[in-house]
Amino acid sequence: MRILITAGPTREAIDPVRYISNRSSGRMGYALAQQAHARGHEVLLVSGPVPIASPEGCRKVAVESADEMFGAVAQNIHSVDAVVMSAAVADYAPVHTAERKIKKSDGDLVIELGRTRDILAAVRDEFDFKGLLVGFAAETENLRENALEKMKRKGCDLVVANDVSRRDIGFDSEYNEVIILGADGSEEVVSRQLKKVVAGAILDAMQYCAEKK
Repeated sequence: MRILITAGPTREAIDPVRYISNRSSGRMGYALAQQAHARGHEVLLVSGPVPIASPEGCRKVAVESADEMFGAVAQNIHSVDAVVMSAAVADYAPVHTAERKIKKSDGDLVIELGRTRDILAAVRDEFDFKGLLVGFAAETENLRENALEKMKRKGCDLVVANDVSRRDIGFDSEYNEVIILGADGSEEVVSRQLKKVVAGAILDAMQYCAEKK
């Protein structure tokens, strides 16, 4: 398969030196890219800013903001068979970005935030992508319920859910523990493992799903 994988966080600029971001390390998406390439798939990695070496054999498009990631996905989506949206894209970004560093003052600073464009929702609704779509649900509560709702709302074939309130898995960790949910009602729990092992389980589920489509 030709697979597009998004990975890492996005950075939404406040001024030239400050930004809003999140704790995503990019390790899960990079592990998916590495394992997919090792299995013979052609991989395009759309990555936010992370201090990780580019996976060998994969084509990488580096982006910074949610808007840049949206554009990179839109530009490349119709050349692939499957899309895996593992990036932690900012839901909100500053409405106005200062051209110069904002200087400290005596008063409080209020930053107006606006919604970013929903890349996962756009895959079906705007880009009209017909291939295999895998979403990620990073949750702190009601893990299964929120992931199932996201799968239905975004038109995913699979959703990978993980609990990001835990410090021993997920963000900033070499390990993950996930539930892989399928639109066909399938469910697989992958207990705490190195992210490269979890990536293998996700790719197995993708292969099974692709064979049924």
